Amino acid sequence: MRFTVLIPARLASTRLPDKPLADIGGKPMVVRVAEQARVSAAQRVAVATDSERIADACRAHGVEAVLTAASHPSGTDRLAEAAVALGLAGDDLVVNVQGDEPLIEPSLIDAVARVLDAHPGAAMGTAAHPIQSVADFVNPNVVKVVTDASGLALTFSRAPLPWWRDGFAAGVDRLPDDPAPLRHVGIYSYRCDFLRAFPALAQAPIERTEALEQLRALWHGHRIAVHVSAAAPAPGVDTPEDLERVRALFGSARA
Repeated sequence: MRFTVLIPARLASTRLPDKPLADIGGKPMVVRVAEQARVSAAQRVAVATDSERIADACRAHGVEAVLTAASHPSGTDRLAEAAVALGLAGDDLVVNVQGDEPLIEPSLIDAVARVLDAHPGAAMGTAAHPIQSVADFVNPNVVKVVTDASGLALTFSRAPLPWWRDGFAAGVDRLPDDPAPLRHVGIYSYRCDFLRAFPALAQAPIERTEALEQLRALWHGHRIAVHVSAAAPAPGVDTPEDLERVRALFGSARA
């Protein structure tokens, strides 16, 4: 199995300005992400960005960077342009690793590539893990996924899924146990020909309602394979508090 990791990165962030360039232990965060990706089985790791500052910072640390248009509405569109610029073949596998995940496990990157390789009929792969609390189950910011018997996604939703008709008659005070609810993790793998075609697909009505881009693929009849891990991955960096937590971890590691 051969695959390329692409990391979309842009400077715009309302809660944490210049987030990809935030210093973590002497290196920009996006470089830390690329270093984690390099420990995976990927044959190539590159950052796709619309910023010369990000590209220069990556190259200064020996990380490949591809400049893309500033007009892309999503990271997926940015990766589609980068895949063309890098000359990736249509049957190549690409793993999308977000640029704010400096603690991402290389084994998770491998697993998301592997699950797509194992499902020839799927256009995309992703990850999930069991939900452990009722609070997460009912939280609309926690995206749920339901799979079929072969591990392909049936749907994604911000609503509590699966809905336990009899068990929830008096209210949602416990989790369904068969099937156990799964929390979707925002890492994706793609077949490169599908990645390049994705931006041209019409946005799905359910995608607009749920604000979940992956529903576009399902709505157009494409399949998404899901790797289910036993535990949740380390959280990413969204806020200044998250950044300080990660900085402390890297400081402890150096000590």
